[in-house]
Amino acid sequence: MPGYARRGVHGQTVEALAHRVLSGALGEGATLDLAALQEELGVSLTALRESLKVLAAKGMVDARQRRGTFVRPRADWNLLDADVLRWQFQSADTAASTAAPPLLHDLDEVRGIVEPAAVRLAAERRTPADLEALETALREMGEAPDGAPGAVEADLAFHRALLAASHNELLGRMEMVIATARAARDRLVHGPGHHPGDPVPSHRAVLDAVRDQDGDAAEAAMRALLTQAARDVALLREGGPGNHSPVSGA
Repeated sequence: MPGYARRGVHGQTVEALAHRVLSGALGEGATLDLAALQEELGVSLTALRESLKVLAAKGMVDARQRRGTFVRPRADWNLLDADVLRWQFQSADTAASTAAPPLLHDLDEVRGIVEPAAVRLAAERRTPADLEALETALREMGEAPDGAPGAVEADLAFHRALLAASHNELLGRMEMVIATARAARDRLVHGPGHHPGDPVPSHRAVLDAVRDQDGDAAEAAMRALLTQAARDVALLREGGPGNHSPVSGA
């Protein structure tokens, strides 16, 4: 499901409600007092109900006769929804967490399953246009200052291009699912107090193997890159924002 429009009263109301659910302020099974929320948020009942429809579509709330609107168990939430992923990372930031959110560990595992297999396909199926997209992303990665938004965007573009080069439509859509979480990971890893190493060589190794149509080398290079990504997250957990160990983008 595509993300909703985040601007305006509707977007602000959805965000406010989502963060209350994620923070536990509105716990699982809690029945929402719509009149109180309407007054507190300063919105009309219609606007509130429309915002709750967004959360209902993501499995976070539901409405039943005689019970009203209530928060569904986390097991029912669409955790792969881009907005739900984004909200979870934002909630961690709001809480001023000094450790990487547990969701990052789950993300590393998903990437370890998906990306090595995808890059093997990319090595077999890449086109000149795919190679051009990868080269462009890698060049922009090298030109962007460490920690700058451009570095994060270039990293995302590189991995997006790799999945696209697999020419498997479902793998391409998988990137849309995990892009938000990986962007949040990159902001944490490249954030204040962290000094990332040069990400270009590890990404160049992947690109070179894809260009050579060497599936074994491409998969090995991707696994090495993801291993480094997992180390980056481990450093965050161990040292928090004061950690000055060298890490690299992945």
